[in-house]
Amino acid sequence: MLFNQIIGQDHIKKHLTVSAENGRIPHAQLFVGKEGSGTLPMAIAYAQFLLCNFSDQADICNLKCDKLQHPDLHFAFPVAANENVKKHPVSSLFLDDWRSFTSTQPYGSLFNWLQHIGIENKQGIIGVDEAEEVVKKLQLKSYEGGFKVMIIWMAEKMNIAAANKLLKLIEEPPEKTIFILVTENEEQIINTIKSRCQALHFPALSEQDIANALLVDYQASENDAAKIAHQAEGNLNKALHLLHNDANDLIFEEWFITWIRTAFKAKGNAAVVEQLIGWSDTIAKSGRETQKRFLDYCLQFFRQALLLNYKVDNLVFMEPKTGFNLSKFAPFVHAGNIIAINKELNDAMYHIERNGNAKIILLDLSMKLTRFLHKKEEKL
Repeated sequence: MLFNQIIGQDHIKKHLTVSAENGRIPHAQLFVGKEGSGTLPMAIAYAQFLLCNFSDQADICNLKCDKLQHPDLHFAFPVAANENVKKHPVSSLFLDDWRSFTSTQPYGSLFNWLQHIGIENKQGIIGVDEAEEVVKKLQLKSYEGGFKVMIIWMAEKMNIAAANKLLKLIEEPPEKTIFILVTENEEQIINTIKSRCQALHFPALSEQDIANALLVDYQASENDAAKIAHQAEGNLNKALHLLHNDANDLIFEEWFITWIRTAFKAKGNAAVVEQLIGWSDTIAKSGRETQKRFLDYCLQFFRQALLLNYKVDNLVFMEPKTGFNLSKFAPFVHAGNIIAINKELNDAMYHIERNGNAKIILLDLSMKLTRFLHKKEEKL
């Protein structure tokens, strides 16, 4: 992947190329950016620049990198056992899947990746087996005599054992060995790793950049491109899902509407509480990554209702596909309850991320929601 294939982020491209050409190449870098901002494509393009720009056979080198088959380009990413890999899953066993994923969904999320390899109901991790493989690969000399580059995607998914195993190597790598750690949440990376990396923060993509990409690369109409770019909130991956009418969003909308209608009726009604228990059981069966993504969708839904309630219509882009009337729901989301709703949704995501019992977490969240929805806004 070349820099000119990456959407926006021109200042970061310039920084990386100028620094490399001037010989200022940190041995460990941390690319920090939210989903859809282009951190992984940029990491691959930067690795290709390092490997090929200083090569005597640049054309051949670029061809190998385009196919992610360069012998000095290495990857580590979250994995888990699936139908084909029964035990000790490591990235090298998923390389064909990884190549097809990055070629078709370079801006894809962790959830998309886990779907791609058939483990969306599990949590992918970068474990100690992976760390041992990384150490073995990087102890070898460069195959072509230049740089060796190790890209660790979703580095926040490294468990403690893996992080400790890699700590010394990241601090003092072999000569011409470059680490690029890619993360959406640097706070989840242990401080001893972070302190050894030079961080580069990626802003969300601009609406114009996303609209241009949809027009040129995905043949969207001007009207659709502008509308979707506004809804995407700087996330190209989200924009593509909206363009292709992602089925998951429809399922999430149906789950959400069932949830709030049931929660609204549940106050003082024991029979309806049974329905909330059933709803919690249904969501709990979906897998942790799906649960986290759904709760994030709920956050967005509540925020859109709040904006509509306070007449900030120009920032309201959500259009329910099920016929649900957002304007009738909006008055129930206000300054008196949005902070509590936001906190409880984020807490639920936090506990699910850490392997809490999803049924209990979701039911507790549901019972709290029944109170929040009936809370009146205090008038000044």
